[in-house]
Formats: sequence, structure tokens, C-alpha cells
Amino acid sequence: MAKPGLDGHDRGAKVVARALRDAGMEVIYTGLHQTPEQIVETALAEDADGIGLSILSGAHMTLFAKVMELLAARDARDIVVFGGGIIPEADIPQLEKLGVAKVFTPGAPTKTIVDWVRANVAA
Repeated sequence: MAKPGLDGHDRGAKVVARALRDAGMEVIYTGLHQTPEQIVETALAEDADGIGLSILSGAHMTLFAKVMELLAARDARDIVVFGGGIIPEADIPQLEKLGVAKVFTPGAPTKTIVDWVRANVAA
């Protein structure tokens, strides 16, 4: 789980991280103000199966795109990228075109997120 960019609100990311951990998954939360480079480096160093991005700042198109670009450059497209936050419905198809596997909008139940991660991210 990561909070890219300048967004300083991480309660949602922590709630999702805890729900995934409580469901038996290993979760690494990188903390606030991470660059896409830091996020990808951490994912590679930890041999992560997925990257969850939480973005509330409105910079989702730029930040998701950069993470996807860096994963491609590192031949790590097998890492599943998903995310959530304040993301307009109209932007979701564009994010999916970039390769983002799933976008959860505000109010998504943690059980839905856990079930999706369990079904779509390697064990």
C-alpha cells in the first residue's frame, strides 16, 4: 500500500492495509509522500505481488501512469496495480487502459477490496 504524491491523508490506506493484513495477507505500507520511483523500488525489493495506491489529491492520472511506466521499464508488469480514492468515474476507463487492474471509489466496503485482492493478486 502506498500514498503517492503530496496527499497527506492516509486513513483510508491504513484501513485497507489493516483489512488485508487481517485477512492473512502480508502488507507493507510505505507511508505518506512517496514518489512513484520509491513505490516501485519498494515493490521490487519486497517481491510484491501487488501495489495498492491511495490517491485523494486529484493527481491520480499522473501518478498511476508513472507507476505503470516504471513497472514496464523494470519488466515488472506482473505486479498487479489497484487503487482507490477520490477518482472520478470518467477517469477509471483511462486508468484501466494504462493497466490499472481495479479502482475502488469512496465507500467501497473493505470486504469487497479484500475479496478482489484475494481473487486477483497472486498468493
